[in-house]
Amino acid sequence: MTMAPLEDKPVALVTGANQGLGKEVVRQLGRCGMTVYLGSRDMARGAAAAEELAAESPDIVPLRVDVTNAETLALAAETLGARHGRLDVLVANAGVLHRMPALETTAANMMATYDTNVFGVVRTIEAMLPLLRSARHPRVVTLASTSASLALSSDPATMFGRSDTIVAYASSKAAVTMLTVQYANAFRRQAGYAHIKINAATPGHIATGLNDYAGTRTVEQGAAIVLTLATLPDDGPSGGFFNDAGSVPWYRLAGRLKGGVRRSVRSSTAARCGAPPRGSAAG
Repeated sequence: MTMAPLEDKPVALVTGANQGLGKEVVRQLGRCGMTVYLGSRDMARGAAAAEELAAESPDIVPLRVDVTNAETLALAAETLGARHGRLDVLVANAGVLHRMPALETTAANMMATYDTNVFGVVRTIEAMLPLLRSARHPRVVTLASTSASLALSSDPATMFGRSDTIVAYASSKAAVTMLTVQYANAFRRQAGYAHIKINAATPGHIATGLNDYAGTRTVEQGAAIVLTLATLPDDGPSGGFFNDAGSVPWYRLAGRLKGGVRRSVRSSTAARCGAPPRGSAAG
């Protein structure tokens, strides 16, 4: 990413940033010389986090942002617009995880999760889009999850294929990856938005309050891919889904599984239609 002159430092906003991954992303963006707005629903907690990080990065500013509340996002956009007239980096990090056994998952559980994880992303981008459009090299990073990979979640050998308590969370993060693709496609088609790059990142199984610190990776490790996508050069990708190793296999299934599915579908269809499966002899 081409950085602005020192007197015109890049401006970043990270939602859900008073703790965990979001806080670490703020730290790392600040180290890159950006003015970083630390978005938090609770201003007291946001201010405390910003004060803690100030020793390393003095240009960290707490900002009240509740992604489930469009009014706070509008006020945040108004503040950023008045102070800077643009937004160079948006990291849509705010998210929730409400574990519930798959067969006990309710619509209420799904709605509570989607309100933050999916609709919160839409509200945030909607509010910040005019400011992103005004930036020279705007970058948007949405936070997905490895559990959003249909390929990995379909594999019983992975932790995601074995989990049965994250129906709402995993499906919401799969929705985030599709939102990312759709926004990227829309930006490319419109001349006034074609300079905006948006990508989804998965930090891996990091230890945060979201999973009761059960993860095997640190927030420092998880933030690395977010920083990479937030500072992409102008010839970088848009509409992708990435982790530290590169592109995440979002939807690819193993060849043997795909072949098996095709054969099963043909046999099932033939049976329903009263015809023998292809390759079998009639009567």
